[in-house]
Amino acid sequence: MAGGGELLRRLRAELVGIDTRVLTLSGEMRRYVNLDNAASTPVLRPVMAKVDEFLEYYANVHRGQGYKSVVSSRAYDEAREIVARFVKADPCRQTVIFTRNTTESTNKLARIFPFRPGNVVLTTMMEHHSNDLPWRRRSRVIHIGLRDDGSLDLDDYRRKLAEHRGHIDLVAVTGASNVSGWLNPTGLLARLAHETGARFALDAAQLAAHRPIDMRPFDHPEHINFLSISGHKMYAPYGTGALVADRDVLENSEPDLVGGGMVDMVALDDAWWRELPEREEAGTPDIVGAVALAAAIRLLEAVGWDAIIEHEERLSRYMLEKLRSTPGTIIYGQSDPSDVRGRLGAFSFNLQGMQHSLVGAILSYEGGIAVRCGCFCAHPYMLCLLKVPPDQAEQVRKEIRAHDRSNIPGAVRASVGIYNDESDIDALCDCLKRIAAGDYIGKYAMHKETGNYLPIGADVFNVDRRFTIDPRLPG
Repeated sequence: MAGGGELLRRLRAELVGIDTRVLTLSGEMRRYVNLDNAASTPVLRPVMAKVDEFLEYYANVHRGQGYKSVVSSRAYDEAREIVARFVKADPCRQTVIFTRNTTESTNKLARIFPFRPGNVVLTTMMEHHSNDLPWRRRSRVIHIGLRDDGSLDLDDYRRKLAEHRGHIDLVAVTGASNVSGWLNPTGLLARLAHETGARFALDAAQLAAHRPIDMRPFDHPEHINFLSISGHKMYAPYGTGALVADRDVLENSEPDLVGGGMVDMVALDDAWWRELPEREEAGTPDIVGAVALAAAIRLLEAVGWDAIIEHEERLSRYMLEKLRSTPGTIIYGQSDPSDVRGRLGAFSFNLQGMQHSLVGAILSYEGGIAVRCGCFCAHPYMLCLLKVPPDQAEQVRKEIRAHDRSNIPGAVRASVGIYNDESDIDALCDCLKRIAAGDYIGKYAMHKETGNYLPIGADVFNVDRRFTIDPRLPG
């Protein structure tokens, strides 16, 4: 564990862009502080270096006999094996399908899954839209309720399992909330789902970079049938995701997409699909993205979960202590610094009397601090946490349909990763205290169509145009 802790300290210096300085409204260049990891994580240099090394051999995979194609094929297949071992998938009963991201994984599963007419999917009120909307297209969706603190109401889960017993095809739950950081008891949820005859799907997008995952053997009562992850939340560039799925569901359905690379033979009136996993990966895959995801996984494993959990729990305690000492701060979800075992380092909050997107704009333009504002692709959950009355929610929906997002309810979210330290949290909370005291220099106006605030008379990000897409040509 000591070795993992020391490696974590060294990794901060290995983050791509850790020393980037950005122009602020005062004209001062400030170190960029990234506390938006729940959206996407930055890239770590060891992962980038492995990608750069692989690019020397990059070619299309499978069926090619050129040397680079053989190397690329082996790397791509090894990446699949690394993902399967990472989540402890059952190698006899499950397979790994590479996708663009968790959203695509869930949509793919929703299109393939053999839903029975009249049956239901159970999900929760805390889900990201990508683990809610895809199921609605194929089945009736029933939402498990929440407790007052935003955590899952297990009593309501048991009630709904009993009420719909025999008619539940799937229980689909997030491993951790991207809004409040709450960790769900996935083993218990899976066991109770299986007792009713349902399969269990875990959205691990927010979980995979922070906690170990064990899908367990097929005959285990807490077996996870389906799981999705995204590399862009795990310090890997290119954004490749993966769906780990029970083979029988994929083998007994038509392929989701058809085209090149997933057929053995095509006649004018028929086609013969390849075996899994190739039959679910039509076209040329994101080979480099798969290598990047696998390299990031190996890096997380090298650091070790004990070190990662200890580090992020320390930061969570520190963040909650600092937020609670900031005047007018309202924290949503668990806010006790002495009890952080049941949460990840994602913190949603508001400053009393201030619009969330205004706070986010000031943090960015005057502090060089990246957070996220709004409802975080979890609108029903945020409306519950904010206790927005139904009539107000309906009024906001009418305004949005009229292209006016001025009154969208929401919060500010700060989220930490393995490279963050207390200095990042200090920068955030020092700036929040100045904002709460009215000590900021800019005058800001809202853009109604986006709901975002911009400083009046200044265009900071266009002044500092050090990046363009034009490549450097030789000579």
